[in-house]
Amino acid sequence: MVKTVAVIGAGVSGLTSLKCCLDEGLEPTCFERGDDIGGLWKFMEHVEDGRASIYNSVASNTSKEMSCFSDFPMPDHFPNFLPNHILMDYYRMYAKHFDLLKHIQFKTIVCSVRKRPDFATSGQWDIVTEKDGKQESAIFDAVLLCIGHHVEPYYPLDSFPGIDKFKGQYFHSREYKFPDGFKGKRVIIVGMGNTGADLAVELSHTADKVFLSTRSGSWVISRVYDRGYPWDMVFNTRFKNWFRNSLPPSISIWLTDRKMNSWFDHANYGLRPKDSSQWKELVFNDELPGRITCGYVVTKPGVVQFTETSAKFDDGTVEEDIDVVIFATGYTYSCPLLKECGFNNQNMNSLYRQIFLPTLEQPTLGVIGLIQPLGAIMPTMEMQARWVTRVFKGLCKLPPLEKIMEDIAKKNEILISRFGTKTRNCLQLDQIEYFDELATEVGAKPNIPLLFLTDPWLALELFFGSCTPFQYRLMGPGKWPGARHAIFTQWDRIVSATKNRDVKVQSEYSPMFLVPVILCIFATLFVFCFF
Repeated sequence: MVKTVAVIGAGVSGLTSLKCCLDEGLEPTCFERGDDIGGLWKFMEHVEDGRASIYNSVASNTSKEMSCFSDFPMPDHFPNFLPNHILMDYYRMYAKHFDLLKHIQFKTIVCSVRKRPDFATSGQWDIVTEKDGKQESAIFDAVLLCIGHHVEPYYPLDSFPGIDKFKGQYFHSREYKFPDGFKGKRVIIVGMGNTGADLAVELSHTADKVFLSTRSGSWVISRVYDRGYPWDMVFNTRFKNWFRNSLPPSISIWLTDRKMNSWFDHANYGLRPKDSSQWKELVFNDELPGRITCGYVVTKPGVVQFTETSAKFDDGTVEEDIDVVIFATGYTYSCPLLKECGFNNQNMNSLYRQIFLPTLEQPTLGVIGLIQPLGAIMPTMEMQARWVTRVFKGLCKLPPLEKIMEDIAKKNEILISRFGTKTRNCLQLDQIEYFDELATEVGAKPNIPLLFLTDPWLALELFFGSCTPFQYRLMGPGKWPGARHAIFTQWDRIVSATKNRDVKVQSEYSPMFLVPVILCIFATLFVFCFF
């Protein structure tokens, strides 16, 4: 029986793992190499080895209602999308509310994680840590690895001939902190994920010219979505998710193209994805199209060669007098602590439900946060931790190895069909499907068919409304009495964050009042037909 748990890392996944351990009556100890909580979201002016690094202007790409932990809503006055320092305020509130700090050992490096000689029967681990130059060893019944996947930069300089001859400055985006020092510079940003787009927009306000180089393109959407609401509150609903996944691929692709191009035609801006038949991480940027249309940012294809002062692109064009090159080429997963277990960045898709190494004799090691959901990662990691801690405690059982391997193979087929074979897409997953899968194991998935009989308005909100984390605190282990109220007031909190001036709106008769009735009838028929 698992009792003591080592939690490695006090970032977001580490904090929620600590809380979930305490909920299950386990005894966690968290080891954090830094002097503070927050992990990725803790801004520091200098890059530190072994720690994630962000730039000063980073803000969340998912809204506060979708990003909060399921039993701890964010304050009403918080903005809908949060700058890093406000997110840190939330995590401090969370840690204080659930009294987590006393379980964290700061400035402590984990040197090794090794199976005990009797691991096959005990499932225990030897963990060696170092603090102030002194090493200590301890035995733990289980381990939760919470180090994230934004630590080791992917820096493929070998793919860019001539970069060693380039006389200007070049570095990975991990080292970027402020736009100071780029005034009057001509800058190339290689790579167009969220970081590349953010840096292009920010530097375009100070640099002489910014060139945004992308080989494959990306869908760019605004955080401000339909009718001004946060994108994920509109996009991530059970009904829409079921509808998208039920459509033939060709129709789904057509609808996606239509929706993604409703703000601006990506082809006309040089941004359209090369292969729009498969999903990749969306780029959330409210300013990029405006900076492009004003000429401050120029989109370019992939770089094929650098010279001492210029860059040649694969369409044959050349840009001269380049001063700075920033490689926003992402990150690779690296975890030397798990080498003994045979896990590395080449087999990240071999984890059972993205958490457990299937080859371990005992399921006493869980990897939390090695995912990239189409939605907020914070509550998704919380759900992972809720399930893992119940597995540790023996309340949830893993299936036989044969079933585990079948499940992994099936999930990889779905991954390839939806997201392709690119390495950078290997962590992608459908958030609502994943939520429901883990919540079913925990016993916390809302029973919508039953709710249509006992609480129909709540059932309608769960099925057609935003799939916020509160849904998974309505029933089962960890049930939270405030969940129903949080669900019915979530739109009030969204509006209160932006409506800081009262505006009188003339009310007019509208047939839209019939919509809830029609939806209720449709939902009832759907439930009885398919559940």
